[in-house]
Amino acid sequence: MFDRIAHRYDLLNHGLSAGQDWRWRAHLAQQLQAVPHGDVLDLATGTADQLLALARRCPGLQRGLGVDLSLGMLQRGQPKLPVEPGRPHLLLVHGDAQHLPLRSASVAAVTISFGIRNVADIRAGLAEMYRVLRPGGHLFILEFGLPGSRLARQLYLLYFRHVLPRLGAILSGDSHAYRYLNQTVETFPYGEAFCAQLRAAGFTTVDAMAMTMGVVYLYRGQRPTS
Repeated sequence: MFDRIAHRYDLLNHGLSAGQDWRWRAHLAQQLQAVPHGDVLDLATGTADQLLALARRCPGLQRGLGVDLSLGMLQRGQPKLPVEPGRPHLLLVHGDAQHLPLRSASVAAVTISFGIRNVADIRAGLAEMYRVLRPGGHLFILEFGLPGSRLARQLYLLYFRHVLPRLGAILSGDSHAYRYLNQTVETFPYGEAFCAQLRAAGFTTVDAMAMTMGVVYLYRGQRPTS
């Protein structure tokens, strides 16, 4: 499915979110600035927008690895990577978040933006993130949620269930993809429910930050130092 919509993915992300996706990704990058981040693994990297936001906004970043299961997405992302001297070394790799091609305790930070709900076995995915993080390493996850306000939730669901799927189908040519989006968002645990899953996977100092009235959450966790 993601291969089929790769050619319109960036346009749809920016257009259907009214440009808010840039702001959400930039906020994640700002959070990463405050922790050690010489090397970062970005999962479900898609067309590399989050990886590029990290490279622009995190001066200490030296290496960034983007992993995605969709070859179509990676092919769209590859031409966007900077090649100028002095910029962080960025690499895109085909791979599965449930079976990462990395050594244990090999990266300082892991990020995943709008992709955790697409991992078939979330517990296995979180276990892999924990495995590849160094002790003391940080995890940042951006994911959709539902607004807390009753009125805001009703308006959001009206857009998500009826407007977004139609616009997505017209622009991408794939009617299934954007119905899949709203179905997975509505059934995915968010807020404290997802924080509980992070703690169950072993992460500490877990918290959730609601953005845009709860449309998106930024989750943070850390692999313990011992």
